[in-house]
Amino acid sequence: MQIFANLILVLQLLSALVMIGLVLVQHGKGADMGASFGSGASGSLFGATGSANFLSRSTAVCATVFFVCTLALAYSSNHRGGVNVDDKLLDKAPAVAASAPAVVASGAAAIPGAEPASAAK
Repeated sequence: MQIFANLILVLQLLSALVMIGLVLVQHGKGADMGASFGSGASGSLFGATGSANFLSRSTAVCATVFFVCTLALAYSSNHRGGVNVDDKLLDKAPAVAASAPAVVASGAAAIPGAEPASAAK
């Protein structure tokens, strides 16, 4: 099961890096306006509108792979041990001493290890 989780984690990291690269390569909607006024951006590798469709679809595929990997990792980590986080916290919670006073005579909360003013004299 650990190998399966590691493979999903590697796939998630690769899809995230590829998705970051694809988003950085894409041009914004304002770049089409510049191409219509004679800038050289319209003659790209995929054609005038082909790059937007290819890159946006590739980004969508990478995002889908990323989210599926995220859900798979969340599912596998939740069902791995069968122990709830609340159970782990309750097991590690310190026990409260029954003999410790909760409130000092003046009304302030007691500080552990501190003596009242009347007992110190």
